[in-house]
Amino acid sequence: MDNSEFRLLLHEVAEWMADYALNVRGMPVAPAVKPGDVKASLPASPPEEGSDFKEIFSDFREKILPGMTHWNHPGWFAYFPANTSPPSILAEMITAAIGAQCMSWATSPAATELEQVVMDWLRILLGLPAEFRGVIQDTASTSTFVALLSARERATDGAFNRSGAAAPGAARLSVYASAEAHSSVEKGVKLAGFGLERFRRIGTDSSYAMRPDLLMKAMDEDAASGLAPACVVATVGTTSSTAIDPLDAIGDICRSRGAWLHVDAAYAGSAAILPEKRYILKGVEKADSFVFNPHKWLFTNFDCSAYFVRDVPALLRTFSMNPEYLKTAHDQTAVNFRDWGIQLGRRFRALKLWFVLRSYGAEGLRSVLRRHIAMADDFRRSVESNPDFEVLAPAPFGLVCFRYKPKGLADGPELDMLNEKLLAAVNSTGRVHLTHTRLGGNFAVRMSIGQLETAREDVDAAYRLFVEKAGELHVQDAH
Repeated sequence: MDNSEFRLLLHEVAEWMADYALNVRGMPVAPAVKPGDVKASLPASPPEEGSDFKEIFSDFREKILPGMTHWNHPGWFAYFPANTSPPSILAEMITAAIGAQCMSWATSPAATELEQVVMDWLRILLGLPAEFRGVIQDTASTSTFVALLSARERATDGAFNRSGAAAPGAARLSVYASAEAHSSVEKGVKLAGFGLERFRRIGTDSSYAMRPDLLMKAMDEDAASGLAPACVVATVGTTSSTAIDPLDAIGDICRSRGAWLHVDAAYAGSAAILPEKRYILKGVEKADSFVFNPHKWLFTNFDCSAYFVRDVPALLRTFSMNPEYLKTAHDQTAVNFRDWGIQLGRRFRALKLWFVLRSYGAEGLRSVLRRHIAMADDFRRSVESNPDFEVLAPAPFGLVCFRYKPKGLADGPELDMLNEKLLAAVNSTGRVHLTHTRLGGNFAVRMSIGQLETAREDVDAAYRLFVEKAGELHVQDAH
């Protein structure tokens, strides 16, 4: 493919991309395929001869696209948002064209320094402590893992890093997180070598937030057994219900016990750019590290996880490796982000974040987030006003947890099964897509509002769909 052909095809693909953004509303949110369907439509052996690009692109449209879930559909209300936006998409195209490897300052100076700038911008927008320094990781799962490894190194005075093997006494460390914390915390504890037997899930209050008194109790019990607290992971915006752990009280406990405090705000952290939501980070100044994902609710293409750390030397002691073939003349004066995490090779993620922040500006981003939160408030009020439905948790952001609970039906398997049927019936229409969780042992439907193009009429239509399908189930049960 020469440059002239590439130029023509680039225009064709760009036109398709613009049409896709315009027409995705008319597509089913989730595909009607079974496991193996897409694979069965493709050859089992690799091609011996190259194909014309138009044939490849046609196969994409006819075989791949019908099997895709459209996360940027206005009817996407599942999990959490994973947004794109026009400026972010354009930046991703440029990044792909440049094809830079951004592991160190020397390999791409502008990429490194732009990352420093945009991470400082984010720190300012969220009101994080001035001493925090940021780096872009791929996901919050990786960021939390980085925090756990750093906490382990600090708790063992770097003995892990010096020896390359488990340090004496390392098995006497413990890690704590809310019972509602994301599964990535448990995975990180396992991979970091703490051992799941040293992982404590702390009970929550009626709002599903970690109870500091139970954290203290668990630490006291561990101390009596000769265990030392290495890390506490607090969550701002838990996955199931967006509960907010009390950072202020947890931070005091961590400082008194010498534990690393990591704050996981993967989804909800974006809301802190709103002055009226800044309270969610009260006490964050006592944290050692913090993460939120612009690729969730700040309209930046996946992957882009913003990780901030107070003790940069502790981070570098954990991850820095400097073999001869990576050494450069600038290592003593420049930042090498290869030493700030697990990956050696790094993509130019800062560019799309820069495009988004420049294109929308702080007020533009705040406007969209306020619109999403207002739509969630309206949805919550609609649910609360319907005697056959109930809200199951506070809804400070864009997520509303609720269920169908007709009169006379108590908590239990029958009510859970009814809500499972209702969710399946709503999703089967292809007009919206939602997911579920369990809160207090009960099946809960999660209405997650945060897609860039979602409008009030989309949210209203989703509510009407639930009421309609619930009525149909009621009629079926009556017969």
